[in-house]
Amino acid sequence: MATDAVEPEIKNNDAIRGFGFAMTAYLFWGILPLYMKALAHIPAFEVIAHRIVWSVPVAGIVLLALGRLGDVKAAFRNPRTIAMASLTAALVTINWGTYVWAIGAGHSLDAALGYFINPLFSIALGAILLKEKLAPTQIVAICLAAAAVIILTVKAGTLPWVALSLTFSWGFYAFFRKTLPVGANQGFFIEVLLLCIPAAFYILYLEARGEGHFYQTGISDTALLLGCGLVTALPLMIFANGAKLLRMSTIGIMQYIVPTMVFLIAVFLFKEPFGTTQLVAFSLSWAGLVLYSWSMLRQSRGG
Repeated sequence: MATDAVEPEIKNNDAIRGFGFAMTAYLFWGILPLYMKALAHIPAFEVIAHRIVWSVPVAGIVLLALGRLGDVKAAFRNPRTIAMASLTAALVTINWGTYVWAIGAGHSLDAALGYFINPLFSIALGAILLKEKLAPTQIVAICLAAAAVIILTVKAGTLPWVALSLTFSWGFYAFFRKTLPVGANQGFFIEVLLLCIPAAFYILYLEARGEGHFYQTGISDTALLLGCGLVTALPLMIFANGAKLLRMSTIGIMQYIVPTMVFLIAVFLFKEPFGTTQLVAFSLSWAGLVLYSWSMLRQSRGG
């Protein structure tokens, strides 16, 4: 891997190659709702099972090519590492399941809101669990996100559980994932490896009962379910390599690409209802993100 000394730069320590990797991953995730919408007629649990099972060979081939399978073997000899990987695997499964269901059930806007709020939740999580000091602008940003949730709750008479489930599951996943003493690619492979046995049994159970969609409902379903491994594993691994070459402030701002694309797809392609209440809630979350980004940029520049 090239170093910053020979890698062209975007700003300070941001390598162009890293920016390209990260942008590719974010654009991939941004159009993922279109792929998930094509699977909307298949139950979310079945889709998740196929995402897990077919991610295993994809991730395994990548690690084999990188010569890093030894890291995985070493991890399985450490009970604490496997216990933590089991926890992160459970959290990412909740996140995937909620996301797949939301897209198929016409709640893509809720998914977008969840991923807009997530960075602000991560800040709050750091302050609560790690005693990290918050800047005044960050406190205001968190309050704006909370106000968005309150407005949606009052209007609907119930919590926006899709947005909150995505926010909490991904926020805690990222928090605990930091404690996993393996690389990003190796960690992902361990997670799907731990999940693949129950996922495979579930797929076999559905097929045996004639309720599965892998080969009984046509070639298109088979191809889409097989492709779940690629659309799940590849962007994660591409992003993991790009993140190594970018500053955290750059990654922090780029992560808004995905919820923005999901939002636009939900409104203009999926034609999901977007009324005054949603406009106010999203405006509050956007304002919070602007404050968060401004604070993060100031800190990265020593301001």
